[in-house]
Amino acid sequence: MPNLPGINRKKAVKAFRKAGFWVIRQGKHITMTNGNRIITIPRANPVNAYTMSGIINDAGLTIEEFKELL
Repeated sequence: MPNLPGINRKKAVKAFRKAGFWVIRQGKHITMTNGNRIITIPRANPVNAYTMSGIINDAGLTIEEFKELL
């Protein structure tokens, strides 16, 4: 199990903004990019730990780096 609890999607978006990502599209999911990588955050609240750890990995961050951004 990832060492990460379920996270509110709004907090996740704020954390990814601090990491240099910006929102490019919103609908059933929130799509963000940093120019090189694209991540998709579901609108579920909270986003479960397994899904969030995959998104963090896709963003090129470690869980520890992401926790510091929260």
